[in-house]
Amino acid sequence: MHRAHVLSAAVLLLCTACSGGADTDSGESAEKAVDHGAVVRAAIEKTSAGSARLDEKVELRSADSPRTYVFAMSGAFDLAGDRGRLTVELEDSGMDPVEEVFVDDTVYVRGSRTVGEGEWASADRSEALTRYFLRAPLNDPEHLLRQVKAMRQVSNEGKEQVNGVPAVHYRGTIDHATATLRMTTQTRKGLDELRKRLGDDMPVYADVWVDGKGRAVQARLSCFGGLKAMTTMTLSDFGTPVKAEEPPAEQVVPVTAGEDVLLA
Repeated sequence: MHRAHVLSAAVLLLCTACSGGADTDSGESAEKAVDHGAVVRAAIEKTSAGSARLDEKVELRSADSPRTYVFAMSGAFDLAGDRGRLTVELEDSGMDPVEEVFVDDTVYVRGSRTVGEGEWASADRSEALTRYFLRAPLNDPEHLLRQVKAMRQVSNEGKEQVNGVPAVHYRGTIDHATATLRMTTQTRKGLDELRKRLGDDMPVYADVWVDGKGRAVQARLSCFGGLKAMTTMTLSDFGTPVKAEEPPAEQVVPVTAGEDVLLA
């Protein structure tokens, strides 16, 4: 638990500033004619209509620390059916990973430090909040997709390879309200104060890679500037079967999600 408190203190220091050839007239006209935001939204909607394997990393580093904290999540998720199973770990922490099972609006967690051995912690998915900048509450993958879907000022950055598959890279930004979606009051307050000092939104970049079938195969949120806050989720094996069932009721103990660093 000491590591959890140290991490919380370090990541709250993320409340510091984030930052990140002329075209011909015909090129500018062609660019304006394409609504890249609509392409991204359509890709996320198509991806969200099925299941996929997920691999996600959340990388956090405070302004005065050389260490980057890395949360790693992997598993399979039925985005359309609101069911999934993820393994979550804090790399190089000495903490055992936890297993999360998403069933509709409930998330069950095995290995949480808030319950006893052999028990599953349970939390309400829709009510959970996050204490960390650019990290989803309860590691919910649909939260990230919801945020990047709201990206604005979207540009086409060209073709790249994602997991060996060609994809078009789209880049934009998200506004302050989207970046702080479902954030705890304490963390939001620090970010709001910073925003007032800057006099504008903090630049949080959103990136989405879309494959030839119109699916989002990778999504990322990032903020830099003497610090690092970046969440990257890669999707593959579309249509993969997902097994996610409620554990036996006698093994379930309701908890508050923020009590475990691996969950908030």
